[in-house]
This record gives sequence, structure tokens and C-alpha cells, in this order.
Amino acid sequence: MKETNLSSQDPILLEVIRNKLHSIANEMQSTLLQCAFSPLVKEGMDCSAALFTVGGETLSQATAIPVHLGTMTPALTSLLSAFPVDTLKPGDALILNDPYCGGSHLPDITVAMPVFIGSVALAICVTTVHHQDVGGMSPGSLPSNATDVFQEGLRIPPLKLMEAGELNETLHKILFQNSRNPEAFLGDIRAQLSACTIATRRLVSLAEKYDVDLLLEVIRELLDRSERMTRAAISKLPQGTFTFEDALDNDGVDLDRRIPISVAVTVKGDSIHYDFSGCSAQVKGPVNCVPAGAHAAANYATRVLTGADIPTNGGCFRPISLHLPVGSIVNPVAPAAVNARLVTIKRLCASIVSAFADVLPDRVPAAPGNVLTAITFGGQRPDKSSFMLGELIAAGAGAGAASDGVDCIQTDGSNSMNQPIEALMLDAPIRINCFRLRSDSGGDGEYRGGLGVIREYESLVDGVRVSYRGERHHTQARGSQGGEDGRSAKATLYRKDGTIESLESKCMIILNQGDRLAIETAGGGGFGRPTLRTTEARDEDLRNRKVTRTGA
Repeated sequence: MKETNLSSQDPILLEVIRNKLHSIANEMQSTLLQCAFSPLVKEGMDCSAALFTVGGETLSQATAIPVHLGTMTPALTSLLSAFPVDTLKPGDALILNDPYCGGSHLPDITVAMPVFIGSVALAICVTTVHHQDVGGMSPGSLPSNATDVFQEGLRIPPLKLMEAGELNETLHKILFQNSRNPEAFLGDIRAQLSACTIATRRLVSLAEKYDVDLLLEVIRELLDRSERMTRAAISKLPQGTFTFEDALDNDGVDLDRRIPISVAVTVKGDSIHYDFSGCSAQVKGPVNCVPAGAHAAANYATRVLTGADIPTNGGCFRPISLHLPVGSIVNPVAPAAVNARLVTIKRLCASIVSAFADVLPDRVPAAPGNVLTAITFGGQRPDKSSFMLGELIAAGAGAGAASDGVDCIQTDGSNSMNQPIEALMLDAPIRINCFRLRSDSGGDGEYRGGLGVIREYESLVDGVRVSYRGERHHTQARGSQGGEDGRSAKATLYRKDGTIESLESKCMIILNQGDRLAIETAGGGGFGRPTLRTTEARDEDLRNRKVTRTGA
């Protein structure tokens, strides 16, 4: 029995439906994790799910990866431009990954499925998954020395993956032929379809309880309410223009050239504007970031600044505007390489928030290590079968006004997990010799910056191709309010013959049997003058080996 005598202004009804939509988005996420084939998804959790309105605005998000959730909006906009909702049918599913058609980088593939109640489109289910391999010049499709998008893998423009419940077999065969690990690749795409199917069932069930017109009214009210709350929060921020400057180590090609990152954030009344004119021109290497990534960074930073008590949906992002100069690192011209765009997105996220460090010292922490080190390994096992492995390693968070920074945690738009060592070693002929916190890496201060980690890999076979994408080898996470900077990252290659090589933050290498690769990620900045840190806190740091006696 449908309930039709309710009002979309009923606060209890609004909360009931809002929480139901949130639970559906989270069920999509859990379905992705349970059905995925690749370790990067099922163990590393590098995937995201959300519900959208038929107009392309976020309706409800799973607890997942902010960068994915932010880039879904331009991806869906592109899909709906190619396939308007009124041309779609139940059982249709759309797919996209091309950065120059709404995507962000090629390994991130977006799948969208509309939900119909009779002839009325109620919502759109959207998933984004980082796929283990989509072709290109290196295993894992993250070549740190790529100079154009064609070297990075298979480009998928807006296409129909399914039509009226039938799989597009031609596209299916093309996808299969363009991955080094096709079974896992297609298995993860089917996991995306499963997540969308589950959400469709739940939304149909919701529509059986409430009238469709009522649900659409509630959806509009939920977005409008979040917009009002966001504008109210923005109006309470310090008014004016606030800036922050940082730099990337290099672009992966010109290894000695630092890449400027600069943001100017203007708060005016109840709106907020992000100007990226000070950022570098587009570069040769793959750290270019298409506008979808810059929008994701702005969305994330706005939510950080306005507070977690506002329900996240598309209404939160209506007060935002961006200036992205064409031909810049945040709006490159095709066919610029973009596979390492997360390096830039994360630095944009941190820079936007850090711009408020002096005017909101009680709310804005010191800068984080701000690195999601990405490593891919590819080669053959002793039985000549191929293997492909992707790894994501976190750094330390910045300290805050009342607490130390968190050790080894993803910040600034990323939110995946370290893969369990046992699962990794079962999947590839790689041995993990060491995984521990990196003592002394957090910046000193009244509150200490979070620690980075040390993770060492040893190859058990010859000829393993490795793509290493790191950051902070030449820069440090900045301390705040007198706190010291965090320690830089480093990567060292220990050859079996005793040769030791210090690696740049982005490089392609070959590991042979007995070679070891040691990664040391950056620490977060400290907060407050070091002289204010208590003796008890320093003693505890020593006992927990967060610092050495020299560091203390």
C-alpha cells in the first residue's frame, strides 16, 4: 500500500528517505567489494558508488573515495549528453572512462544505470572502479613517464554497456582484448553492474511504499536543504581571498623541474570561488588533471570547510565556482597524459584547505604528507603465467590544534586501504620484507605530525616491470602555527649485486630476482611550537618508537 498523503516538507519523512537512500548507496559499495575480482578493489577498496538525480546531481553517496564521488558528476553529465534519460529504457547501462569525455583517468571506469518506475525515471545508479589494467605501455596502466593519453590504455567514450538487459557483446570483446588481466577486468565491470542492479531493486521497493511524485519532491527538497545549509556555513567563513602555494616534485618526464601548484580561494557572501590561475601550464608527463579532477578537489575541500553535519548531495556543490585556465595543469588540452592526475588532485585538496590555516587555526590542521604512492608490478610467475599487481601506500596526516596527526592514513580525497601482505604475496611472486611506521617522519610541534611508513618489496623472479609514482621527495608537508615540516619521502633500489640506487619520485624500473625496492612515505606537518610539547608526550613517543632518541 503506497503512502500518498504525506508531505515532502515532513521532517521525519525527509530523514527516513534520506537515510534509506544512504543505505542503498552503501549497499552498492558493499556489493562492489564482495563481487570484485581484482585485489585492488576487493582488498584495496579502490571503488565508489552513489545515487544521482535524473538531472545529474548527486543524491546520496556511499562512504567511499571523494575523488571518485566528485568525478562521477562530469562523467554522468557526459553520459546523459550522449544518451538523454528520455531515450533510455529499463535494463540499460552506460559506460565511460575517457578523460576528455568526462572521465578522470583511464583505469577509472564509470558505469551508470537509470532506474524507472513505470515510465518515470526516478534516479541513476553510478559506480566508479579503479581497474587493475586497461592496457597501455606498462602493466597497471599507470606509466609514470607517459607523454600522451594514447600510451595510457584503452579509451572508452560514452557507450551503452547494456541495452534492455542485454550485454553489448561487441564492446565486451573489445574490453577483453585490451587488458593484461581480462578476467579480473571484466569481473570488476560485472561487479559494477551487480551494484547498480541491487540499487535498482531497492529503489523500486522504495517506490512501492511511497508515491513516485512524492519521492521526486523529497529528492528536490533534500538537495535544496543541503544547499541552504552549505550557503549558511560558507557565509560564516572568513570573507575575502586566501591563497596557498606548493609544488609537485616533477611531472615524471622532466625530473628536475618542480611543478607549481597555487590556489586562490574567494569567499564572498554565501558562495565560494576557486581560482587556479597560478598553477603550472600543462606538462609533458602524466600529472595533468582534467577539469573533472579539479571539480572533485573543490567539492571535497568545500565539504571539509563547511562541516560534516550537512548531508552530502549535489546541493552542497551549487555555491561553488571554478576558474580553470585552458592549457594549464588543471585543464590540459588533449592528448595530454593524465594517468597520475591523483598526485595533482590531492595537492589541490590540501592547498585549498591550507589556504585557511592562518584564519581558521582551530579548524585547519598542518599540511598532510599528501601522498598516495602508487606502484604497479607486472611479469611472469615461474610457471610462465602472467601476474599484475597494484599497490597504494599512504603517508602521515598533519597535526591539529588539539591532537597529533594520524599515522599512515589516506587524506585529501583518497580513501582506499593498504592491501594485506598475505593476500599480496599469494597473488604475485613478490615478498614483503618490511612494513612499519617510519620513525621521526612526522613534523615536531606541540602536536606531532603523523608518521609515514616503510614498505620493502623483494622480487622472487626476473623481469618484473615496475611503475613507481610517488611524491614529496623534494618538498615537505608544511607545519602550522610554529610546528615543523614533515619529513620528505624517498625510494631506494637495492640490487642483488649490492648496488644501491636512489630513485626519483616517478620512474619505471625492472626488478630481477633478489632485487629489493624500499619505499618510505612522507610524514605530516607538526602543529604549534615544539617547546610546548609535554614531557609525557615525548616519553610516550619514545616508548612507541614514533621517534628515535635522536629525534626526540
